[in-house]
Amino acid sequence: MNWLDDIKWDRDGLVPAIAQEASTGDVLMVAWMNREALELTAQKGQAVYWSRSRGRLWHKGEESGHVQQVHELRLDCDGDVVLLKVTQLGHDPGIACHTGRHSCFYSVLREGRWQPLDPVLKDPESIYR
Repeated sequence: MNWLDDIKWDRDGLVPAIAQEASTGDVLMVAWMNREALELTAQKGQAVYWSRSRGRLWHKGEESGHVQQVHELRLDCDGDVVLLKVTQLGHDPGIACHTGRHSCFYSVLREGRWQPLDPVLKDPESIYR
């Protein structure tokens, strides 16, 4: 049996993938993977996701240069979520979010409103073509 067969893919053939910074434990982002993306990630040692908005494979950093080097892949107890332990490359500190921030989880709920806490490290206009 192939290790990919152990995953419980959703009806669209996708599984949620959480990228966690190996050195700090910071949760950087959540994305989606199909079978091919996960297999390529394991082979390359770099994160490859399935972009639902683009409808295609997306090698993290293909435009921005903010590549995720994958150290370890983990599967949750239900087999329906993948965790990638990564080093975020391409900027110091690493930028995982398309908003130019370190993490996509930069807003906190305070007084009934989402307030951005983490700074923009690099203007997104200068990152993406």
